[in-house]
Order: sequence, then structure tokens, then C-alpha cells
Amino acid sequence: MSENNGTIELSDTNESAETLTGAAYVASRLPFFPTQSGVYRMLSETGKVLYVGKAKNLRRRLENYSHPERNSVRIQRMISQIRHIEIIETATEAEAFLLENDLIKRLKPYYNILLKDDKTFPHILLTTKDEFPQLLKHRGARTRKGEYFGPFASALAVNETLTILQKAFLLRSCTDNVFKNRTRPCLLHQIKRCSAPCAGKISVADYQKLAGEACAFMQGKSTKIQQELAQKMEQASQEMNYETAAVYRDRIRALNQIQAQSLDLGGIDEGDVLAVYTESDEACIEVFFYRGGRGGGSYAAFPTQVAGQSAGEVLQAFIGQFYTTHPVPKEILVNVDLPERELVESALNVKIAVNVRGARKRLVDRAEMNARESLVRRRMEGAARAELIEQLGELVGAKTPLKRIETYDNSHIQGTNAVGAMVVATPDGFDKKAYRKFNIIGDGFTAGDDFGMMREVLTRRFKRGLDEHNLPDLILIDGGAVQLKVALDVLKELNVPDVIAVGVAKGEDRNAGRETLYFADREPLHLDFDNPVLHYVQRLRDEAHRFVITTHRTKRKNATLISALDDLKGVGAKRKKALLQHFGSVRALQSLSPDEIAKVEGISRTLANQICDALKKK
Repeated sequence: MSENNGTIELSDTNESAETLTGAAYVASRLPFFPTQSGVYRMLSETGKVLYVGKAKNLRRRLENYSHPERNSVRIQRMISQIRHIEIIETATEAEAFLLENDLIKRLKPYYNILLKDDKTFPHILLTTKDEFPQLLKHRGARTRKGEYFGPFASALAVNETLTILQKAFLLRSCTDNVFKNRTRPCLLHQIKRCSAPCAGKISVADYQKLAGEACAFMQGKSTKIQQELAQKMEQASQEMNYETAAVYRDRIRALNQIQAQSLDLGGIDEGDVLAVYTESDEACIEVFFYRGGRGGGSYAAFPTQVAGQSAGEVLQAFIGQFYTTHPVPKEILVNVDLPERELVESALNVKIAVNVRGARKRLVDRAEMNARESLVRRRMEGAARAELIEQLGELVGAKTPLKRIETYDNSHIQGTNAVGAMVVATPDGFDKKAYRKFNIIGDGFTAGDDFGMMREVLTRRFKRGLDEHNLPDLILIDGGAVQLKVALDVLKELNVPDVIAVGVAKGEDRNAGRETLYFADREPLHLDFDNPVLHYVQRLRDEAHRFVITTHRTKRKNATLISALDDLKGVGAKRKKALLQHFGSVRALQSLSPDEIAKVEGISRTLANQICDALKKK
């Protein structure tokens, strides 16, 4: 038994262990397992992680795997593939719970319950380091100093709330760079959504008071703020200062607009409501966010590998993985009890409530109803999509069901900023994590050569696909017979097996509905305008086109901004690289102030001012 970076590897100590697999291997290793808490990883013969679990007593837990008959069919299949076990000992079972879920999210073992959509949720940020705090939408790591409010289930929910907050508290939303370079109020001031601190229309003290009120309101202290505004409106009216009174009136109306959206939350100030619904080896978990006494929308998750698992086990696995990367609220309401609720509460430092009553029960029932409807809707959509994919497979002559469809497109302007894109569709829908962008190098062909670009993209993709054993069943090429020939030549040169290639050419005047499909072994085909398979192919092609155009525009914008740095004296390759490494992207650099840019090693305050001016002009 050897220890490496906290992981204890159980090395084979006798020759017979080399030939043991599955339950026999586990049984032979039992004497070497410790009896304290920890995390274990089951590995296959090729080193692939099959399963990650945790236990209060590792030896006792792993002893269960030496008796396959005690486990479900799914776990029996997993046991049969075990060739090696790695364990990590922990001080407590709660620590093991957190480590287990972190490893599941990173390693994605096939036999664990997994969250396919690792979504990030937007927040509202009120900066605190500024003299005049900024109110903005924020997504990602919390690197900026300030008060964060959320999460919100969608960008739409954030934008609606931001608009109302701007009307109610008149806080600026412009970037620091824009704010410091303005001398006249912008349109937002004229439509009464900003107090125009950039033009000196409000003092620092009064503005910060507005920021404090906004912060208190988002924390659920709205009643007191509305009372104060009503008193100020009444006082201004008595003093016949009707213009000021109208401002207070509009702010009160904006606050009432948010209040009208509030529900009876049964005393929930900061909490999430989670409900799981399972049926026929499928599950949906609906999450409702509540912060500051108001709802932030809902989110539906569809975990995989739930066959043979109880609703409580599915929900516990979701909670462990979801709150590994998302802020944990003060309270979580659930519709079913968790197998290890006290352990989860201790590990996440949260109160989990089950069997609630009154208004809270209505919230849980609402979440459960949404989970059930989301699963039914997903099933209906999945059945329709599966039928379309089956019909597409028959159309292109596939011998086996299509599991992975890739669609390719290129974009450039007279050969500049050329990019290629690949989108992936499966029976579950678009797999956006599998999308790929290709910065086209252009060796061996003239700039603007669409056929050369397609050849480069496909060659790079399938060389890597052969190495990684990750190949599609069908590829759709945006173009006609010539583009299809390029694809077929690449597949033949690389000796790629069993991949069908089809060209999708737009009709006359590039009209949708008049597409022609080109095949390798038969005449081109025109589908009827109302053919559902044609509509599905159009969706795949349009998604590839959307993705490649977005990629191209981003590259072109970044190239334009980078060229602004190239023109600056004193910003060479070394400093440009330091800037991009420090801030992550040119887009992030564009929104920064000179003081922030000057923090990068080698960038003086004077040079930081020049960089800001250059990016602003671009």
C-alpha cells in the first residue's frame, strides 16, 4: 500500500491479484482498506474512473462490493469492470461528502448520478470600492469587490430586475471607463433611470445613500424604504416642490412593481426550494431561488444515471454536486427526505427542511408540479427528436442509429479572421459542451479559399478524433458537391471508418426550404418544403451558422482591439501578453480603468491612460 498526494493506492501484493477483476478483486483487497472515513474511486482496466463514492467506514462500505448480488443491476455491471481501487482518507464524513462531489463533478464517472448541464447563474453586483457605486449584471467568479445579489435563473430575470432598480434608485450602470470620461448626462438620466453622478448632478453622500437603500432593498428591507420615500414625497408635495415629489412617486411605483411580483414565501428570506420527480428511470429536479423575500426564477435539471436510485438518493446527489459550485443559501426546502440529511446539512452548513406546511408547502408543491411538467415536456420533445433522427438516419442510409451528428461551417471576410465551427447534436438535443471553434491557420492555400478552410478544419478535427476514439456517425457540411468532395477526401485520406458525410446546399437566392442534399453514392435530393426532416437539417445548419458567426465577430472585435495596442508605442509583445494573461481577454481589458490596468507589472500609469484612450477610440 503506497500513498501519493493524499491518495492511497492499493498495489497488488501477490501475483494472483494481477488476474483478479470485479468482486474477486475487491474481496482480495479488503484487508488493506482502512476503517476510517474517506472517498474511493473504482477504476477499469484502462484506468477509466467508473464510480466515486464516500463512506464513514471505508472497509465496511467496500466489503459490500465483494457481494454483487446485494447491489442493483447497474452497480453489478460496474463491479464486473473493477480492476483497481484508489482511496483518499478524510478526517470526517462531512469532508468525505464534499470531496466526493468535487471529484464527481471533475471526473464525471459513468456510474455516478451526474448533472449534464453545469450551468452558471447571473447575479446583480453593486460595487463598493467606487465613490459612485455601479449597478450591473455579473456572471462568473466573484473577483470584484461589492455586494452580490442572486442567483437569478436567467439573464432575462436579471435584466428586468436591473431596469426596475435603476428606476427606483437611479444608480449608474455604465463602465468605469465611460463614467470617468463623460461630462454630460446620458439618455438614462433623461428617462429618469440614473442620477447622473458623472455630470455632478448628485453629491457623493446622496448617491451613496441611494446605493445603501438599493442594497437594503435587495436584502428584503423594502417596507422601511417605501415608508421613507412616501414621507419624502409628502413633504416635497407640501412644500410645492412637485418635480421632486414626482421623482419620489416614480421610485415608489418601481418598488411596488417588484413587490407585486412577490409571493407568500412563508418567512423565507434566503432559501432555495428543490423538488425531484422521477419516472421510468428518468428524473427532473426543479430549483426555485428566493432571495430578499422575492423569487429569482426557476431552473430545471435532468441528472443522468438515475436508474435504480430512489428519489431521495437522486436529490441528495444533485444537492452535493450543485452546491459545490454555487452559493449555498441559508435554507433549502425539499419535497422528499434525503438518505443522509444530517450529513448534508453538516457538510454544507445549511438547514434542509422537509414535510413543511402552509405557504412553504405550497412553494414545494409548486416546484414539484413544475418538475413533473418539465419531465413530461422533455419526454415529448425527446420522442419527437428521436423520431426525426431515426428518419434522418434512414434518409442518409445509416446502418446503425445516429448517436452523434456534427455540422460544420466557416466564416471570414475576404480571408481575414477566418474561423471554422463544429456543432454537435445527439438524441438529447444540442450538446453545447462538445461545440468546437477552429482558428484557421491557412497553410497551403490562398486566403479566402473556402474549400481549403474546410479541408483544414476537417483534417484537424478527425486527426484528433481518431486519437481520442471520438467520431461522429454523420457529418453535415454547409455547401454543395464540391464541399462534400473535400469532406470525403479528408475521411478517405485519414482512413476514418463508418462516418457518413452529407452536403447541405442552400437553394436559389439562398432561400430556406429549397435546400439540396448531396450524397457520396447517389444523386442529390430535394426534400419537400414541409418535410420535418428538412426542418431538422435546417435547424442543425442554422445552429452551426449562428455559432460560427458569433465566433467570427468575437475574433474580429478582439483583433481590432489588439491592433489598437499594436499601434501604441511602448506596448510590445511581452506587455501585450502580460495584459491578456492578467485580465483574461481584450473585452475585459476594454472595461477597466487606468488605475486597474496600471496594476499589471511593467505598465505605468501614463501607459495605462494611453491604453484606455486607444481602446476607447476603437
